[in-house]
Amino acid sequence: MNFLEKRIQKDGRILSDNTLKVDQFFNHQIDPQLMKKVGQSFADYFKNDQITKILTIESSGIAPALMTGLYLNVPVIFARKHKSVIQKNNIYTANVYSFTKKTNNTISVNKDFINSNDRILMIDDFLANGSAISGMIDIISKANANIGGAGVAIEKKFQKGHQYIQKNGIKFLALASIASLDNGKIAFAHSK
Repeated sequence: MNFLEKRIQKDGRILSDNTLKVDQFFNHQIDPQLMKKVGQSFADYFKNDQITKILTIESSGIAPALMTGLYLNVPVIFARKHKSVIQKNNIYTANVYSFTKKTNNTISVNKDFINSNDRILMIDDFLANGSAISGMIDIISKANANIGGAGVAIEKKFQKGHQYIQKNGIKFLALASIASLDNGKIAFAHSK
């Protein structure tokens, strides 16, 4: 069992057969030492992939993306869920459905931050059905940039996001892969 799986076992809370809550240490209250290990793990895995930038979606993806960017020494861009008053129309947009919040968001990234010379690593906290990854792929495609890979801290392998990434041939790393949350128990999948 790796460091993140151990922490999920210790402090994660199962809310349903589909929902795992990790807000005590990952996405509301953040354990900086844990996040440091997360960033190092992603950086080690993608270090030879010529990554020029990291893309994530606010807000839960920012901490793991920032730590990964620190180790890879590349800028981190986060797609906004709400248009800023200072953000002009010079943006790429995509629609993303949030599984946990049951809402649709139009995410946006300033066109000045991604271009055709970039090789983008997508980082997020969770992978469930693949909507966030799909939205980031849409933005990367609109910018004519290249996909360097995708890393998620926790994937729910029993949902369709993993298959979406495989179907698209994207290099992928999940630090903790959950096979099931059935009957109030976490079962980890150990194949990547």
